[in-house]
Amino acid sequence: MNSFRQIRPILAALRRHKTATLLIVLQIALTLAVVSNALFIVQTRIVHLSRPTGTDEAHLFVIRNEWIGQPDLPHIDAQMRADLTTLRNLPGVRNAFASQAYPFGGWGGLARIKLRVEQTVKPQLAITYFADQHALDTFGLALVAGRNFRADEIGSLGPYDKSMPAVVIITRDLAHKLFPDGTAVGKAIYLTDDGPSTVIGVVDRLEGAYIGSTTRSIDEDTILVPARYANPEGVVYLVRTQPGELAAVLHAAPAALSAQNRLHLISPEDGVITLGQARAQGYATDRGVAIMMAVVCVLLLLATAGGIVGLSSFWVSQRRRQIGIRRALGATQDDILRYFQVENFLIVGIGVACGAMLGIVSNLQLMKRYELPRMPVWMLMLGAVLLWLLGQLAVLGPARRAAAVSPVEATRQL
Repeated sequence: MNSFRQIRPILAALRRHKTATLLIVLQIALTLAVVSNALFIVQTRIVHLSRPTGTDEAHLFVIRNEWIGQPDLPHIDAQMRADLTTLRNLPGVRNAFASQAYPFGGWGGLARIKLRVEQTVKPQLAITYFADQHALDTFGLALVAGRNFRADEIGSLGPYDKSMPAVVIITRDLAHKLFPDGTAVGKAIYLTDDGPSTVIGVVDRLEGAYIGSTTRSIDEDTILVPARYANPEGVVYLVRTQPGELAAVLHAAPAALSAQNRLHLISPEDGVITLGQARAQGYATDRGVAIMMAVVCVLLLLATAGGIVGLSSFWVSQRRRQIGIRRALGATQDDILRYFQVENFLIVGIGVACGAMLGIVSNLQLMKRYELPRMPVWMLMLGAVLLWLLGQLAVLGPARRAAAVSPVEATRQL
């Protein structure tokens, strides 16, 4: 029997069971709306937590150092110079530099960049790292344009000093946003109103220190400022090791700093951390959200499948006489099986149509309240296909039981 010829009697039968049909349609619609948005959130979280920093993560670690007694700025600057010399001379160390932040650290600085002092439009935000001429090699970055800092361009900056460097290095993404029609090298930008800074170099990629969603749109908009940050509260040393030397240098570096000067205060629990560990810690929330959303999707799909099985089983029991009559009139088991499959396909189709609209509305609301991008159409299509496949699998059991009922048994029971 042709499947399309069954659509009219199927629709007539569904109109006689409006309440049950409406409930399963609503369940499918809600499931599609929630599952598609949840899967989209899972995808964005996975993309975010797996993003490359642009650095040599496998050989980088961080020393979070505090100062005992909070010495004055000249003493801090001198001590930082001595510390960096000590670190760079350790066996297995390739390079090191001092900064106020590091990738995945969760804190850092934000620069508000203008192209003119009198600019009235909103400044371009960028995430800052204090750096010196050793920073690019320590990070493992390569210049795509321009040059590196020179030693004479590195200054000393206190926590209350204005950041007004003569030169800066920026990332390719920030360069494109600031100068979309040309090269950034040699151009002037303003970090403060007191004077311009010249862009002398561009690196391909360097992720900022922030890991939350509030700065996700500027993840790759990073600026390197040539300065040693002499902060009485502490400093961050980034160290790059030679291949195979990470474990040994991790233990040797804090001991070498402590032997060099007793002003150092480095926590034995979390004062030294690899960039891999920083990634795992920084994205623990994103990973947890992704897992939770995936579990929600599975539970919703199972609940929807259970609803389809229950409704189909109920309809099979209610239609045993109808099934028996159709079998007596010559309908085969395949005809009965196909009838319930087509019926389920129509129900799921109506639910999918409603759920797609609800999913789009939900995504628009999430975009307004949170920094989520627009959900692609293929995500809704993926959810629809999953529900159609799930519906066909869920109805298969009840449909087979209906097809297995003999005409005599059905007509005798009812």
